[in-house]
Amino acid sequence: MSLFLFLTIVQAIVGAALVGAILMQQSEGGGLGVGGSPSGLMSARGAANFMTRATGILAVLFVVLSIILAALAVETTQGSAIDTSLDRTVPTAAPDPLAPTAPAAAPAQAPAGEAAPAAGDPLEGAAQ
Repeated sequence: MSLFLFLTIVQAIVGAALVGAILMQQSEGGGLGVGGSPSGLMSARGAANFMTRATGILAVLFVVLSIILAALAVETTQGSAIDTSLDRTVPTAAPDPLAPTAPAAAPAQAPAGEAAPAAGDPLEGAAQ
């Protein structure tokens, strides 16, 4: 297993522990809100001090791991060549698909006795 993957897993565990430590604290410094004796680790004051220290240590560990992972990511990707296998030359001038390729045919002559249709008539040659 690579060092990068191992540190990524440790980072996820530290992040989850940090979220848990933050969520377990009360907003006014009450810690876990555990009642009991006024002194000792599991009193309200002792729990608050423990949770505050644990949160600080986890936060520092999270930041240090983030910096280490960023440095490892730069080292592993640095120096790689750009893949040019999909490079293709672009044609200099593409033909216009809407441009007429052949000159327009002359309008058909109207039979004798009928009026010739107007020039550019969209219904030219349509049956009446």
